[in-house]
Amino acid sequence: MKQPVKQHLIDPEICIRCHSCEAACPIGAIEHNGNNVVVKAEACNFCMACIPVCPTGSIDEWRVVETPYTLDEQYGWTELPAQATLASGADEDAPEALDSAVAELLADAHKGAGGKAKAPASASKPSVNLYPMGKPAQATVQGNYRLTGENADADVRLIILDFGAQRFPVLEGQSLGIIPPGLDKDGKPHLPRLYSVSSPRDGERPNYNNVSLTVKRAPGGVCSNYVCDLKKGDKVDVTGPFGATFLLPEDPKARLLMICTGTGSAPFRAFTMRRQREGLRGGGDMTLFFGARTPDSLPYFGPLNKVPSRILRKHMVFSRIPGVPKEYVQDRMLVEAEDVAEMLADPNLHIYICGLRGMEEGVEKAFVNIAESTGTPWATLRDAMRGEGRYHVETY
Repeated sequence: MKQPVKQHLIDPEICIRCHSCEAACPIGAIEHNGNNVVVKAEACNFCMACIPVCPTGSIDEWRVVETPYTLDEQYGWTELPAQATLASGADEDAPEALDSAVAELLADAHKGAGGKAKAPASASKPSVNLYPMGKPAQATVQGNYRLTGENADADVRLIILDFGAQRFPVLEGQSLGIIPPGLDKDGKPHLPRLYSVSSPRDGERPNYNNVSLTVKRAPGGVCSNYVCDLKKGDKVDVTGPFGATFLLPEDPKARLLMICTGTGSAPFRAFTMRRQREGLRGGGDMTLFFGARTPDSLPYFGPLNKVPSRILRKHMVFSRIPGVPKEYVQDRMLVEAEDVAEMLADPNLHIYICGLRGMEEGVEKAFVNIAESTGTPWATLRDAMRGEGRYHVETY
């Protein structure tokens, strides 16, 4: 019997091609082309340095194999192969021994790994990576609108892209990549920068083949400045769509607890518009905790306030209003602890967290306090919800 070995792989359906894993790998075992990000079996030493930096959990995939998958095979995948049944040899005890070896190898592979993201059971099946970097789609800019006040410290814009006759299907919660023109400091084409889609699946305008993005201008940011300076009629190279887990449940009974900062509001705008267009049915309510420095730096402040509270319960939280104590989303969650605890007890609740990575620690502590005040260990509840496709985090 050939001894099985574990192989570290990346799920191409979930990977958003941010290349953070490649940058984090200390031995150069991860590489990419215009299609997929892959792991070199002969180089990987299972150090797990790439696991914590992945925003989607796509890096946390393993298979037990007799012969490792080649790079060419991995580059050609649109989805991961299932765990193969391995040959057991002639020894009558081999099947039991093999099962034990596989279980041990898989258990060892996941030591120290983060929880694996999972899509809601009722979510629609997403299209993924239809347009890789080598063959991007081309969109035309339909509009570029500033969302924050002229005197706000943040320049955040709504960019509307029209794909014309070219098919570019996206679901709420997915991302797409924008390729800025020109070359990087090493003389290579720029890699795509990923942005969450902020329009629902039927378009920014219903039944038109267009998509909107929420983009914040970053000082020195090659892609964000390129996107924020786009003019109507400009052509843009687009990759994707990406993302197969941070998706909206189709179950009308599903309740949504959404927590975000800044441009992390993009997918929640898409969620809200989708449900508004569908009409209220099934009783699944939505609650939003949205943090920003000031009201004029909060994207969609005006439009959000117009969404009826029977559809979306809103908690706008500000940390830099002169003369007012600083407040962050986790602070407001604790103020609303009774309502949050009631939601946590509901098996129909889905939690979504999106925004700056720095928000995670405070939100996590708030959930610990709220859940454990009712006698529920938060870590146990969180991991159970994640396993059921009801707990989603996308931070950057």
